[in-house]
Amino acid sequence: MMVRDVADRAFLPTKNLLEEVGDMMILTGKTIMSALRPPYPYGGEFVSQFLFALKLCWFPLLVSTVAFGYGAPGLQAANFLVLFGALDRLGGFFVLASIREFAPFVTAIVLAGVAGTAITADLGARKIREELDALQVLGVDPVKNLVVPRFLALMLVTGLFDIYALLFGIFGGIVATLVNGAPLGPFWATFFTNASTTDLWGSVLKCTMFGAIIAIVCCYKGMTASGGAEGVGRAVNQAVVIAFLGVFAFNYVFTQTLLATHPEIQVIR
Repeated sequence: MMVRDVADRAFLPTKNLLEEVGDMMILTGKTIMSALRPPYPYGGEFVSQFLFALKLCWFPLLVSTVAFGYGAPGLQAANFLVLFGALDRLGGFFVLASIREFAPFVTAIVLAGVAGTAITADLGARKIREELDALQVLGVDPVKNLVVPRFLALMLVTGLFDIYALLFGIFGGIVATLVNGAPLGPFWATFFTNASTTDLWGSVLKCTMFGAIIAIVCCYKGMTASGGAEGVGRAVNQAVVIAFLGVFAFNYVFTQTLLATHPEIQVIR
């Protein structure tokens, strides 16, 4: 019996995590069905949440993308390519690094850390004040009126922010090229030679799905918060961690699937 108790305690975190993942999948299904089924009373809330995320995240994303674009794939890759006399290949490297990985990742991290935490804190506070229970008593569906607009708003804003991140990430690469004293012609030549519409739509689609994951995780943790103000803070912390893990896992599956179905984008020209 003692061995069983020890085993139960050891696997309890894993069991709880799997239960939460299952509950999040159920919430995802309810959210999609509620979004598709009329009526659609969440138009105003959708616009409000979209503008809210836009206002909160545009500047942190600007700083992050320029810094990442200049630092990691820009300056460091340029220093490495200079050793081989191939600095003109920096543009092609940016297709691999920025469009496929850095821009979606930076966008997801900023959205989860800024907008996602705000959503969790908002819904968590409503849960603690029993506002969600009051809505159900009044016959108002919290999923349709609170989760759906946040879900759609984050999906849209992450897709748009991905293009925004691409542009400013490339700007960081341009700065890195100029710092190394190289002309911009070869940078643009190799960039457009290697870039394709598959890379672009793949990046935007992946980032949009990142937004869906972040929205579901943050809404779920907010709506299940308990324990007063301390519980809300704990829910915010857990939401960010789980959202990051979900983004990492989905990114691996999506990228491997994209490369397997479009092998031509693996060729560096």
